[in-house]
Amino acid sequence: MKRIVISCVLALCLSAVSWGQEYSWSGDPMDGHRTGCKTPSKENVKEAVGYFSGKTYVAPNGKRFPAESATAKVARIVIDGQPAMARVKDVIAYSTRAMTKKGPESPLSNWIVDLLMKQGEKVFGKKIDIGVTNFGGIRVDMPEGDVILDDMLSMFPFKNQLVYVEHKGSTIRRILEGMLPYNIQVLGGLRIVVEDGKLVSVTVGDEPLDDDRTYSVLTISFLLNGGDNIRMAEDALTIIPSDVNIIDAVLEHVHAETAAGRPIEYMTDNRVIIRQHHK
Repeated sequence: MKRIVISCVLALCLSAVSWGQEYSWSGDPMDGHRTGCKTPSKENVKEAVGYFSGKTYVAPNGKRFPAESATAKVARIVIDGQPAMARVKDVIAYSTRAMTKKGPESPLSNWIVDLLMKQGEKVFGKKIDIGVTNFGGIRVDMPEGDVILDDMLSMFPFKNQLVYVEHKGSTIRRILEGMLPYNIQVLGGLRIVVEDGKLVSVTVGDEPLDDDRTYSVLTISFLLNGGDNIRMAEDALTIIPSDVNIIDAVLEHVHAETAAGRPIEYMTDNRVIIRQHHK
């Protein structure tokens, strides 16, 4: 039977090529319209993804599928996996609004780099002047309302560690200028102004960047040697690695804020200003 199907498909493809026919395809949204399935919480697995009655899968919308059908086989995998998924569905925080990552700065990216700087001071026992991380490491957006553990795990799936680096101000300037042909990454502790593709102003705290001063920087292992075209290790005066993953630092902060009764909320503050003058 498989050979017959394959032969038919090949024949159709060859016919399409020889006849010069064009075919169009339409997408079918994965919105649960066939089964009524929704994303389950810990408490509503049966209502959200259905259940099995004997050898029949009963979908949330009441449709029935025999156990040997593809729909039922997928449902079995999803349902059987729910006990193992229960932990990541725990609500760990509350977000006052949805936040998305967006360059050159956004509430979500500012929140992340600023909290990593604070966590870095705890990890390394040193004051942090500047934070540098990347937009690509933020994989999903912050939802509005209840935030579950899976939201955070999905946001930071990579095993990148916190790293303490010390640089001369001149090196910091060069790193920032090196971002301009690509993307300005997530920055904390400083404000920069870019005009017509050139870095015209850098302020650390309340003072202009001093090329001769040594600054402490919190970054991540991915950016040490070329990740996202950034080389934070190059010409570093000091590099202190850690075994603290980004997600662990974030979760420690989130749990502490929730325990203190504070929600997740943040803002932009014009830390990155880009001006383009039209001639």
